[in-house]
Amino acid sequence: MAKKSTFKSNWPKYLLQWGVLALLVFFLSGLASLVFTDMNAPDPEKYCPFGGLEALGTYFANGSLPCSMTSMQIAMGVVLAAAVVLLGKLFCGYLCPVGTVEDLLKKLRQAIGFNAFNINERSVADKVLRIVKYVLLFITFYMTLTASELFCKNFDPYYATATGFKGEITLWMSVAALALVLIPGLFVDRFWCKYICPLGAICNSLKFWVWMVVLVGVWWILDLLGLQLPWVWLLGAMCLLGYLLEILCGRPKPQLLGVVIDNGKCNGNCRLCQKNCPYNIDVPSFEGKVNSVDCTLCGECVASCPLGALSVGVRKEVDGKRCKSAKYIPAVLTVVAVAIAFIIGGKFEVPTIDEKWGIEPGMKLETVRMEGLKSVKCFGSSMAFKARMEKVAGVHGVRTFVGSHTVVVTYDANAIDAAKVEALIFVPSKFRVNSLEPEQYDSLKCVTIRTEKMFDKLDLNYLGMQMRLTEKKIFGLESIYECPLIVKVYMAPDEDLDEAWFKNIVEKKTLEMPVHGGGVKTIDLGFKFIRLEKGSTMISTPDYLRMMFDQFAAEYARETNLDTAQWWYEIVDRNYEKPIVKRGMPFLSNHLSSHEGVLGTYLTLNDDLEPCIRIRYTAPMTEASLFELMTMPKWTIKFSDDDIREVDAKLSFGEPGRSIPVK
Repeated sequence: MAKKSTFKSNWPKYLLQWGVLALLVFFLSGLASLVFTDMNAPDPEKYCPFGGLEALGTYFANGSLPCSMTSMQIAMGVVLAAAVVLLGKLFCGYLCPVGTVEDLLKKLRQAIGFNAFNINERSVADKVLRIVKYVLLFITFYMTLTASELFCKNFDPYYATATGFKGEITLWMSVAALALVLIPGLFVDRFWCKYICPLGAICNSLKFWVWMVVLVGVWWILDLLGLQLPWVWLLGAMCLLGYLLEILCGRPKPQLLGVVIDNGKCNGNCRLCQKNCPYNIDVPSFEGKVNSVDCTLCGECVASCPLGALSVGVRKEVDGKRCKSAKYIPAVLTVVAVAIAFIIGGKFEVPTIDEKWGIEPGMKLETVRMEGLKSVKCFGSSMAFKARMEKVAGVHGVRTFVGSHTVVVTYDANAIDAAKVEALIFVPSKFRVNSLEPEQYDSLKCVTIRTEKMFDKLDLNYLGMQMRLTEKKIFGLESIYECPLIVKVYMAPDEDLDEAWFKNIVEKKTLEMPVHGGGVKTIDLGFKFIRLEKGSTMISTPDYLRMMFDQFAAEYARETNLDTAQWWYEIVDRNYEKPIVKRGMPFLSNHLSSHEGVLGTYLTLNDDLEPCIRIRYTAPMTEASLFELMTMPKWTIKFSDDDIREVDAKLSFGEPGRSIPVK
């Protein structure tokens, strides 16, 4: 019998699948920004349940969250897991974009007119292939829990496609994964989902949740008895148990919701249910309820049955009673589950890190909370903030919340007060609004404004970009901690800006920031203007330029003869004031420092106030040898005595510089 179209009778499934795919294309392709011009750049991993489960595992194992994971992803992961245990693999059947693509590949194959290649369930090939997703699951969780970075982003075909292969990917892994979705998926229905997907491995394991609970319980009891097994053993045991249950059993028993079969009505001859099933499940072989580990409750079998022998429910209908709307239950429950996850994810926030140190009896521990620290945006930046706070006497703990860019610092009130902690959290900064040529003005005017809610060093950058867009003759900003915050504004002597102008600029709700390659990125702001201080001061242009220039200096302890001539090897370039050059200077310094005659490496302004790189050297080093070393495609970097590597040069140089005697 020919396959029956299920589109009309199973429309909720198609509505959800194609609706999710269409929304992803709309937002991630940039089309949404054309309609909603003030929209922030979409985050392709914001609602990823797999990332949420990885984050939850990392939190249990290490007490921290990986990357920029927030409570929203965790809520999505927890709700997915709960849905699998209580209902079924609803995410796989109704929401997963990779699964939708696999289903579309099936329809493409049917339109072309060639048959699927079916791998028989319980065959040797089927059992061998099913182990792949469990191996990938183990590797993914092991790498994530070890490094606190989401390993799945290296190969996730959805993430690679959503970011245009520009995210935190490993190219060959992403290309291989996408190939495994598209090529086998054209010949074998749901090949990726059944054999490769690590989230599919989690969902299948959770269908045997009783066994998983027993395993975790045994591990916990052994831990209480003093046999402290590493978490990697539990991870490996769960993956192995999941795989064995899947290939040896494949039919989980405690399942609340499922496809119910009326064996009295089904003659088992047409097999339309099996032909339309994305997983090719042998539906007529089940008695009463289809409890296959592969079933996603997608409803394709129910919609295709010409005898009405299949329905969705808890048990077989009594006396033939059947609710015609029951087939829509899984789709409705999917929407409800997502709504619950959204609500839960917005109600609480799990700390990315929660660290304490040096706490002793008798301390008077209190906390100070600061919001809006935009530089605290992931696990790495959270650990960097913690490292900075560890150096502060009297501070004994840090919690960070990357979703809201918030930190909570625990301190000993006997040793330090809240105001001092806030001052130490704040990082004074400078921002160049517009470039200033030395000959433009002899001096600049400086006015002072007071603001609030600008705790992060990035905030001054955003305010400066806001001022840049006005095309006023403002050249730089400088922030100094005080309550309210001091912001010094350096401008042309003839520029006259009043308090109303500053208030309007500071309190703008968003920044429309032009981005590389065209387009605009909208950044939410929340600064508060307090006042414009009376009067102004003047600063000479040379003093201003030196103050604003971010210098670098590294000198090497070498014995030199005071009578031996020393030289500056100087390369001038206006681009050397860019931050990327400063980031490359430690590598250049490291590369040059091992060569005899090199005495120091500097990024500075020369006597003509031009940005330049200077190398101080003496014999036997020569000008030509220095330029040759600097322009090598590979630099030799000494990370430690036993770790010396060849790395790509971090800076490039065009024309040779000049040598100037050191005075």
